[in-house]
Amino acid sequence: MIDTNEIETAETSTVDEATTPAGDGTVAQARADVYGFLAASFDGDMETLASALADGTVARLVEQLEIDVQTDALDRPDLDAEALQIGYDNLFVVPGPRYVPPFASAHADEPSESFESDSPYHEEGQAGELLGDPAQAAAHRYATAGFGPERGDGVPDHVAATFEFLRALCEREAQLLPVAPDSEAVEEVGTIRALQQQTLEELTWLAPFQAVVAEQDAAEGLFAELTQFARTFVDWDREQLQADK
Repeated sequence: MIDTNEIETAETSTVDEATTPAGDGTVAQARADVYGFLAASFDGDMETLASALADGTVARLVEQLEIDVQTDALDRPDLDAEALQIGYDNLFVVPGPRYVPPFASAHADEPSESFESDSPYHEEGQAGELLGDPAQAAAHRYATAGFGPERGDGVPDHVAATFEFLRALCEREAQLLPVAPDSEAVEEVGTIRALQQQTLEELTWLAPFQAVVAEQDAAEGLFAELTQFARTFVDWDREQLQADK
């Protein structure tokens, strides 16, 4: 649950009904649907992913948001949940030769602290750190918003938890926009958008994450395409929010 009365942000966006795209909340809800799909997919919910690949869900959402991005690679009715689960586990769950940590701390330019590890999949000062500074920052954002992620295996900066948080924020925005320009609703929407912008800025780590997934998923390529789509959508959404300020 999002409790925006407790959100602490350095800057709050202003909202004017006349300049707000889709003031009835349809765009905000479509954004929430995309983030919900991404949260489920990167959390290992392969039933949801398989269904979305089979019925063209991604293409419909992109069309609704009028984003210039190709979705053909995500039109894959030939992949079932069982096959997807194997690929997902090899990439994001089981530490092995193809493992890619799906959380921000592992891809930080500067690890939070030096530490020794006997793991063959982690070298001091390199990717693999768990619960570093990005996780602490994410946990703080969740706490101030009164949000408790259910996805991401309890790792605050897990990409699935971050997308789940953005879904919740967008859904709340969609609920509030139809009652604008009520002064309290306008203020809350501005606060929510500021928090969305802050969270999206933290997702710049998707660039190195996507590069490694593309390398490790070269054979099948589905998760490489999904990660590319996630990065493209996040970049688009960040630009849209910035333009609306």
